[in-house]
Amino acid sequence: MSKVEEFEDLRSLLFSIAYRILGSVSEAEDAVQEAWLRFDASPTSPTSPKAFLSTTVTRLSIDVLRSARVRREEYVGPWFPEPLLNDPYQDPARSVELADSVSMAALLLLERLSPLERSVFVLREVFAFGFDEVAQAVGRSEAACRQLLVRARRHMEAGRPRFRADRQERQELATRFLDALKDGDLTGLQQLLAGDVQLVGDSGGKAPQLAKAVTGAQNVARLLAAFFPWLLRIGVTAEPHDVNGEPGAIVRDQNGQVLHIMSFEVLDGRISTIRSVANPDKLAHLGPVADAWAVDREVREARRASR
Repeated sequence: MSKVEEFEDLRSLLFSIAYRILGSVSEAEDAVQEAWLRFDASPTSPTSPKAFLSTTVTRLSIDVLRSARVRREEYVGPWFPEPLLNDPYQDPARSVELADSVSMAALLLLERLSPLERSVFVLREVFAFGFDEVAQAVGRSEAACRQLLVRARRHMEAGRPRFRADRQERQELATRFLDALKDGDLTGLQQLLAGDVQLVGDSGGKAPQLAKAVTGAQNVARLLAAFFPWLLRIGVTAEPHDVNGEPGAIVRDQNGQVLHIMSFEVLDGRISTIRSVANPDKLAHLGPVADAWAVDREVREARRASR
């Protein structure tokens, strides 16, 4: 195969590695593009294009992640990964690991790890790279990588929920939740939420958003039932869609532009966490982004006019 064909054959794998390390679609795409430029500029063809490209994209991602840590510490409000609607890399033999590792909850757990721990965990646990391949990719000995993996596993296992609903149950619950949301059904919403449910938003200070997390089924249901029907009245829509492998929705304005993304974490037959990403910088890869401030003003005007 030509270099272009070899690269394209590996592109989806490279992106999926970079995204899990970085939690950013745009940064992952940049890392993959830079890996291609280095691959194309190499005067000789590597013995293993996969090893060369995965090592390159991993090291680029580690460098980006180290610099991103400072920015994330200064971030306004809660920080969530950029939402991913479709994971381009598919491997039936690793389907469970791939789905679990791309969820918002898993990516937020990965944020607790050092860049090296995160990279070793992703390469070994998610993509089943051999320790020799992992060591080459991160520039450490195999023994060091085994130790990094032990620490990473310990952190990940400590934060993971013990019981998760199966995919069909999660989808059915999300459908019922969105129906109740559109109807402003306070009782229906409350019945679908865990008692200690959290509603948390990431706007980065660049879109209207909750000042802090809202906790408790009654509080979350009241807020959603009071506000969401007004969005529908001015033409906003909520389109069901998987978000990072979990049930969610794409919320669009009257012109079909992306207003924000919602994802639902389901535990024990109830929605335990609702995450909303409204930061326009994190939505740009999904298409035209709505003016969230204008939508907020229109909702406020509609509510005043109805009094």
